[in-house]
Amino acid sequence: MSRKSNNGKNEILRGIGVSPGVVTGVAYLLQSEIGAVVKRSISENDIPMEISRLEEALLTTREQLRIIQAEIGEVLDNKSASIFDAHMLVVDDRSFIEEIIKGVEKERKNVEWVLHNACQDYAKVLSRIKDDYLRERASDIKDVTRRILRNLSGERLNSVTELTEPSIVVAHDIAPSETALMQKDVVIGFATDVGSPSSHTAIMARALEIPAVVGLTEVSKRVSHGDRILIDGQQGILIIHPTAEQLERYGSVAEKQKLIRSGLRKFRDQPAETKDGYPIVLSANIEFPKDVKNAKKYGANGVGLFRTEFLYLTGHGLPDEEEQAAVYTKTAKSLHPSPLIIRTIDIGGDKFVSKYETTPEINPFLGWRGIRFCLAQEDVFLKQLRAILRASRYDNVKIMYPMVSNTQEVIQANALLERAKSELRENGVEFNNEIEVGVMIEVPSAAITSDLIAPHVKFFSIGTNDLVQYTMAVDRVNEKVSHLYEPTHPAIIKLIKSSADTAAKENIWIGICGEMAGNPLWTPLLIGLGINELSVNPTAIPEIKDVICSLDMDVARELAAAALQCKTAAGINELCREVIQKIAPDISKLIV
Repeated sequence: MSRKSNNGKNEILRGIGVSPGVVTGVAYLLQSEIGAVVKRSISENDIPMEISRLEEALLTTREQLRIIQAEIGEVLDNKSASIFDAHMLVVDDRSFIEEIIKGVEKERKNVEWVLHNACQDYAKVLSRIKDDYLRERASDIKDVTRRILRNLSGERLNSVTELTEPSIVVAHDIAPSETALMQKDVVIGFATDVGSPSSHTAIMARALEIPAVVGLTEVSKRVSHGDRILIDGQQGILIIHPTAEQLERYGSVAEKQKLIRSGLRKFRDQPAETKDGYPIVLSANIEFPKDVKNAKKYGANGVGLFRTEFLYLTGHGLPDEEEQAAVYTKTAKSLHPSPLIIRTIDIGGDKFVSKYETTPEINPFLGWRGIRFCLAQEDVFLKQLRAILRASRYDNVKIMYPMVSNTQEVIQANALLERAKSELRENGVEFNNEIEVGVMIEVPSAAITSDLIAPHVKFFSIGTNDLVQYTMAVDRVNEKVSHLYEPTHPAIIKLIKSSADTAAKENIWIGICGEMAGNPLWTPLLIGLGINELSVNPTAIPEIKDVICSLDMDVARELAAAALQCKTAAGINELCREVIQKIAPDISKLIV
């Protein structure tokens, strides 16, 4: 790999901050790729030996992953260890293994070559998916494959375990299994060329509270081993050979951030209520039952979005009703009496991993997904509905349908819910007959016709990530047009306001569970527009609560009125920043 030498120059690189904190130190360049995979032809007599080599490498890989999973489980009592379930599934997936064996037999090529090609094909398909979570699963496949290939070849790469002095790890990418081995006393930060906030590596960084910046494009080429660098995991900045002035300035920033975040702890048990007594429900977005602990730690008032896709994406086939009921019941019980909003499966089209073979779609994000898939596959949907209903006996469970685009879909889904209730009733199974049902407003047609949908539900939850993407016709992961992805575009503000007005008129509540809700810059604006609930990543709760408790409703409403008259996203952002600087100056220093 060719390198662009920095020649000792001071240089600032900008990426995506995924784990906050400012740190400076020497760079440790991590080799993340094995050497080129050699292709060689084999005879029929060689096939058994190749298969034996594969099975041995799989056994070794499985044991390595088991040890890593056990170690990280002891260090972090949260979902971090479960990240490696997906890795274990790859080495235990007989259909995948049989595919490699058949490839060796058919192509008469060495197992490394066949495995490498199969991995490339799988990863290529996943990397084209627009969903952040699923696209990042390509990294999981690559990580496991790299490990298997190393065990096949005996090749050894440098590892973070070799570090003895505090360093900032720099790499093209860092595998989750490598991140799991990081010790905070020696790995004080890391930076990568690629990655996103939803990658497992980013999740691990936040869990370990290691400052991290990803998406820096060429950092692994521009930084040399031993260079002094500085990273700001809040702003997404990496500085090569920082000047004395930069070191002093960022050092001051780091101390201020530390003091501010320390001071936010007092908000943990304080109600999320404006200065003039207007209550806001501040909930958490979670993916796994173990996340409940983190939600409580940061003072969440329940869960506003429980993503259930992990049950369908990390198992051997479709989860049965018993498995789902056990997960939902455990989560509801641990949260009780705080609310738990369970989103029905939001997978389909290019995102569905199951026994279902679907015809490839030219634009799957506009295709067979979310509620559309569920209504077409009633058996799958009914199993999930019955499982959720069984958990509803704790009376804190609510159901939310994703990707709704018209009223008829809600009517059909509700009819299936009633059918699920009837089936449970016939079998004498206890459930909450009055369970609340809501929909996600993430398609423009749903926002525009929210008045038609409202009579059939008890609440709305706006998914701003997709609402922005669909309204603006912008693929937010396409770097060529990502600058057009503007959550505060006047069209988005008007759609949020329209939906909030409908909710108020129909006497139902409305929340936001998209990324907009987690940015304190927009908290006063969203509240002023009429939003009753904000559901965010648990770690964002203290900052959001501070802003809420510093806000008067009159200020929020005035801001919303001014924003609705503004012609540009930049203008709306500036109005928001002015308000935050006045009511919560400390928080304004933490905002990107």
